[in-house]
Order: sequence, then C-alpha cells, then structure tokens
Amino acid sequence: MTDDIQAIEALQDNQPLKPHRSQWAEVWLQFRQHKGAMVGGAFLFLITFSVLFGAFLWDVDPGKLDIRSKNFRPIYVALWDSAAKTSWAHPFGTDQLGRDGLANMLAGGRTSMAVGWAAMLLSLFLGAMIGVVAGYFKKLDGPLMRLTDLFLSLPILPLLLVAVTLFREPLRATFGSPESGMFVLIVSVIGITSWMHTARIVRGDVLALKEREFVLAARSAGTTSRGIILRHLLPNVVSPIVVSATFGLATAIITESSLSFLGVGFPSDFPTWGKMLADSVSRMQEYPERVVLPGIAISLTVLAVNFLGDGLRDALDPRIRGR
Repeated sequence: MTDDIQAIEALQDNQPLKPHRSQWAEVWLQFRQHKGAMVGGAFLFLITFSVLFGAFLWDVDPGKLDIRSKNFRPIYVALWDSAAKTSWAHPFGTDQLGRDGLANMLAGGRTSMAVGWAAMLLSLFLGAMIGVVAGYFKKLDGPLMRLTDLFLSLPILPLLLVAVTLFREPLRATFGSPESGMFVLIVSVIGITSWMHTARIVRGDVLALKEREFVLAARSAGTTSRGIILRHLLPNVVSPIVVSATFGLATAIITESSLSFLGVGFPSDFPTWGKMLADSVSRMQEYPERVVLPGIAISLTVLAVNFLGDGLRDALDPRIRGR
C-alpha cells in the first residue's frame, strides 16, 4: 500500500501549471523571437511616424527655392571635409535650386509610403475577394484562375508606363490637380496588377478549409454561403493575407519609385524618393549624397518590410510556431 502511494506521489507534478496562453499571445511570443522582424517592425514604425509627423518638427517648405542656399552638403560631410559648404539650417544639404534636403526626404517619404499603403490595401482586397470566391464556388474557380494567369503573364512595368501615359491628362482634369490624379492612377494601376499572388494563396487555403468539419456543420445548419465566407473562411485565412500585405507594401514602394525615377510618375515639383533619385543622377559624382540618402531610405524601408513579413509568416503559421 505504501509503495502504491509513493508511486502516485511520484507521478504528480509538484510545480504549478503554467497559465494557458491565447493564440495571439503565442503569435506575439513567436514574433518576438524573430530579431529581424522586431528590428524591421521598429524601423517601419519609425519611418512611418517620421514622414507623417516630421513636418511638424521640421516645418521647412520642401518646394521653397533659395538660390543663395543652393548646393549645400549634408552636415556629416564636415567630419572629413572641413572646407565643405554645410549649414545646420540644412542638415541634409540642399539641391541645385536651394530646396532643403531633409524637408524633401520627409515629403517624398510621405508620398511613397502613402502610395505603398493604398496600393497594398487595394491589391489585398482584390486578391482576398477573388481567392475566396474562386476557392469556395467551384463553377467560378476555373474562370477566375484563368484571369489570374492572364494578369500574371502581363509585363507589369510596360503596362504601367502605357496606363500612366494614356490616363494622366483625363485624371488630372477630373481631380483638378496633377498630384491627386497621378496618385489615384498610380495606386489603381499598382493595386490592379499586384493581387494575383494573394488570390492564389487564399484560394489554396479556402479549398482546404471548406471541407473541414466546422464548415460542413455550418452548411448543414442552413448557413448561407455569405455567412460561411464571412464567419468561418475569412477569419481562418487572415494569416496568409497579413503576410501578403507586408510583401505587397514593399512591391508597391519599389514600383512607385521606379515610375518616378523613369519620369512618368508625379509632377517634377512634387517630391518622392524615386523622383529625388532621378533628379540627382546628373550630379551624383559631385554630390553623391543626393542619390545615397533616398536610395538608403527606399532600401531600408523595403528590407524592413520584408523582415517584418518573414517574422509574421513564422509567427502565424502553426506548423512553424513550435520550432
């Protein structure tokens, strides 16, 4: 009898059980372990906060021309070149027209990030909607996937160039200003040509989910297709949608910068990071910082978004979460 009691006591756990964590707590714990994702998320937050609220701290007009202050070098150049023309009034220097470099970096980042976020949301909406409909409705699967293949076969950059050339003037007349019309055009074209990968990922998940027991039970209980999609399918495909959103943001920023660099984006007096690169190419040997600063901003922002997406993918995937 004593041996049985000792055996039972040996099987008992003397330490208190750990409290059960929710799913989102597990996701956050896994995400915190991805150092690159934490750094990327912090930098993305910092750059977004800077371009949104930096104008309140640095209230210099980015379009103001001051010929007397033209061609100032960034303040850090004075560390190795004491004869450089620098000023604390222009810590990032000025261009050949005397426009402040820091003010243009903030204004250009605000434009590039706004285009990136808006185009990403549009492509995310289109991709999620087409993916869910194609995966759930068997009759629409074939036509929608052939439409996806058609868009995937299109040369995106030439298509963007043609669309901007054809619709620039009509949209300018419709919205009253070239900046607003070009913003709508670039966001629409990038969003319409970037939804295909999201649609395929969502469709694959929906094809697997719609045969699960909880979906079959909802269908047998008389739940409409709309109710099944909104209540059961969409909440379970949030993970791939969130991951696609991060990579879509990076793609949109690069695409907008490419258009501005080629001179078919926003007007010449409207700053973006890509436009700053294009305006600085002719003087890049004499003033390399004019190319380096916006180039670093684009590269670090895209790199941060990619790290953030990689960390979200690992944290939201239950097959990877336990590793």
